[in-house]
Amino acid sequence: MDSMKLFFLLAASLAASAAELTEIKTVYLLPMSSGLDQFLASKLTSGAVLQVVTDPQKADAILADHVGVSLEQKLDELYGGAKPQKTDPVAAFTDSGQPRIQPMTRARGAIFLIDRKTRNVIWSDYERPKNTTQPEISHLADRIATRLAKEFKGK
Repeated sequence: MDSMKLFFLLAASLAASAAELTEIKTVYLLPMSSGLDQFLASKLTSGAVLQVVTDPQKADAILADHVGVSLEQKLDELYGGAKPQKTDPVAAFTDSGQPRIQPMTRARGAIFLIDRKTRNVIWSDYERPKNTTQPEISHLADRIATRLAKEFKGK
């Protein structure tokens, strides 16, 4: 593939992500490690970044601190879809029979904005907190909200 085709593919991908972001007005936060969801709810609403909703049915997007089988199962619970299945805690299998490895613990500092309709990750960020004290988690939530606000405003 020549560089011009690659450029247009990347540009189209970025434009699609930007278009998806502009459609997001409301967000539902799943419970997160160290109470990060509570701090994020406060930062997102006070900064007028997004409207945080307590009813997942009213959300355009979901904020989570992990992706994988457990997130898929939670989304199925909230919005319907495949019936939740019992899975091996170490590995689950995709529809094609390929093993899908699931982490044993969540990666602290990762955050994912997931489009409710497509279930695609449309934005993510990673910044590992120095510790799990309330001031540090609050500071982390502030940094995440600021970065998300920049994305919504087009940098």
